[in-house]
Amino acid sequence: MVWDPLAGTRVLDLAQPMRRGMPQSPNHPPFRMAIERRHGDVMRPDGGSAANELIVTGGHVGTHVDALAHVSQDGYLHGGVEAGSVQGHLGFTALGIETFGVYVGRAAIFDVARLHGVPSLPPGYEITAADLVACDVSVRPGDAVLIGTGWSRRWDEHDAFVGHRDGVPGPGVEAAEWLLDRGTAIAGGETIAFERIPAGAGHAVLPVHRLLLVERGVHIVETMRLAPLLETGATECLLVLNPLPIVGATGAPVRPLAVLP
Repeated sequence: MVWDPLAGTRVLDLAQPMRRGMPQSPNHPPFRMAIERRHGDVMRPDGGSAANELIVTGGHVGTHVDALAHVSQDGYLHGGVEAGSVQGHLGFTALGIETFGVYVGRAAIFDVARLHGVPSLPPGYEITAADLVACDVSVRPGDAVLIGTGWSRRWDEHDAFVGHRDGVPGPGVEAAEWLLDRGTAIAGGETIAFERIPAGAGHAVLPVHRLLLVERGVHIVETMRLAPLLETGATECLLVLNPLPIVGATGAPVRPLAVLP
């Protein structure tokens, strides 16, 4: 039975599948899963058996949300919180991912790849404010913004997706400031870092992260599987965003859902 308010809607899963060896930032521990107990290892008297697994992962692997505790500048987190005063081996006592409120609201969709007539933007391409203006999509205060680079279409090209040699496309500081000026509350994209990464530069400097997370307190969603959403041609959707509430973590996996009429 379909609940009436959702009748006729489409729900798209915007999360990349999590598996060993998937593309990720080299700055984070990799995802690992192993079957801990196999069927037949322990048998119940009635012949039943159960299998289970052990999962080890960094908080910034796969589709995930960055907490405000993730990035500091000159030793300080968002709001002038001294990083050293709130961090410990068990996590952060402030600004951890568990403080992220569930987001259910409008997402403005900027398909910059479509704007340029390509399935995915070139490696190292910097998205500018002019690109965002040309997409002709409105941003309302409190909106989430999803930036389509087409990069999720390259998920199976491990080295190219990571972009260590050739870089990855993403917004520069100018584009980020344009979004912030319009009241963007959450910023999401398809690459492992929500920024333009030049060829050969790796993740040495991440100015957009500093601007969003530290200066403005805007959470970032990375490694999103936006391709199915971009293919609809939609410029807005209802976004449901609810990362795992891991206390004190600097980020956590998430399975974003886009709801379309």
